[in-house]
Amino acid sequence: MKSLVIVESPTKAKTIQKFLGSDFMIKSSFGHVRDLPKRELGVDVEKNFEPKYVVPTKAKKVVAELKKDSAKADNTILATDEDREGESIAWHLQEALNLKNPQRIVFHEITKTAIDNALKNPRHIDMNLVNAQQARRILDRIVGYKLSPFLWKKVNKGLSAGRVQSVAVRLVVEREREIEKFVATEYWSLRLCLKN
Repeated sequence: MKSLVIVESPTKAKTIQKFLGSDFMIKSSFGHVRDLPKRELGVDVEKNFEPKYVVPTKAKKVVAELKKDSAKADNTILATDEDREGESIAWHLQEALNLKNPQRIVFHEITKTAIDNALKNPRHIDMNLVNAQQARRILDRIVGYKLSPFLWKKVNKGLSAGRVQSVAVRLVVEREREIEKFVATEYWSLRLCLKN
């Protein structure tokens, strides 16, 4: 049996297959395999903002094929990018494919040496990065889903109020900088009653 290695991009898959040879089966997830549903909010605001994930139509065939491949493989290795999106894709793959204990590897260059080193040093999925991506996605959805229809009516059809995390982070950073710049100075208020 072979080890299944899942990467994000089909181009990467072909290159990595050349490096690793026949002991490995390299497949691509073609990016995200789960997301919030398109036609509903998909976030339970009453239950601690719990997201409801679905496999989009365009990813169903890929997920079905990856399930079959992972069932045949001795072990599954998730080799998505190391940023929060890549970590999130790895976690969604684990969930969608019902993987019990997948290995997680990362490499910063597509060379035989880098990939061999990554295979020697597997790690677990970093849930801090996953949660950071989920928080961004949920914030985008809550603001965008509620505000975009208003923009369509009042400004222009097709505008999106999603992708708000940059603005939100900027507001938080600006406020934090104001707090850091604050210099406490001692002062006194005195009341005098003088008699001549």
